[in-house]
Amino acid sequence: MKKPRTMKLSLPLEEYMNPGHLACQGCGATLAMRYVLKALGQRTVLCIPACCWSVIDGPFPYSSLDVPVFHCAFETAAASASGVKAGLEMAGDKETTVVAWAGDGGTFDIGLQALSGAAERNDNIIYVCYDNEAYMNTGIQRSSATPYGAWTTTTPVKHFKDQPKKDIVAIMAAHRIPYIATASVAYPEDLFKKMKKAKDIKGTRFFHIFAPCPSGWKSRPEDTIKLARLAVQTCYFPLYEIEWGEKYILNIKPREKKPIVDYLRLQGRFNHLTEKEINLIQEEIDRNWHRLLRLCLQPEEKPTA
Repeated sequence: MKKPRTMKLSLPLEEYMNPGHLACQGCGATLAMRYVLKALGQRTVLCIPACCWSVIDGPFPYSSLDVPVFHCAFETAAASASGVKAGLEMAGDKETTVVAWAGDGGTFDIGLQALSGAAERNDNIIYVCYDNEAYMNTGIQRSSATPYGAWTTTTPVKHFKDQPKKDIVAIMAAHRIPYIATASVAYPEDLFKKMKKAKDIKGTRFFHIFAPCPSGWKSRPEDTIKLARLAVQTCYFPLYEIEWGEKYILNIKPREKKPIVDYLRLQGRFNHLTEKEINLIQEEIDRNWHRLLRLCLQPEEKPTA
């Protein structure tokens, strides 16, 4: 009898996130924080605006994180991080990594102006957007990161969102910053490797991390990793890097591209979609995927999902 196949992750054993946090079961954003801190280490300062993580961290004076946290206003994550970094450098500390950590609402929408300003100045910070595709902390309202067809409390079934998801990575690439990466909680080693790389780069670095939310997606908590993996395998959320807004590097190319319906059917927020609407989503994904392949400059074979 064959032994079940297991995957051994080559991540550090050190933990900078403690038990007792206030996340929901199956929270992808919590996994994202755990992996990112493993890569950055203790000499890290987090600037967290209003978002799920401003609650997950715990009530003052307690914190589930073993690094300093500065809670800031909804729209100021990037500006706050820029200020903290400048203050540290004036005090002689050039080693501490400063991270702006925001959700999609605080990045795609409310915080976009501050983020664009920091990127234009090429401030020496890492900006992480953990994307759960809606304003989950305040009641599952739609954001510009919400995909076409998704139910939210402000886009109910009869009036679901009929605009596509904003291409935040393309917007950041237009700023010509040194480094941009997409990542997923289903591929922790890929995320870890990219964050370690970003740590040694000077200037503005932007991460777009896919983080499923069972509460807002009407999915099972135990399906979080499955959904995050399917998002990559269907090419809905490709994993790639961009250097200086020009060099595109594809990290994972699925051996067999799965249909988007495999991803959608695990989420109650898409239960109302017709076959025609699902086909429209598939067509949009196919267009975006072929466009990304054209942009990528690396000809060699990539790892399979």
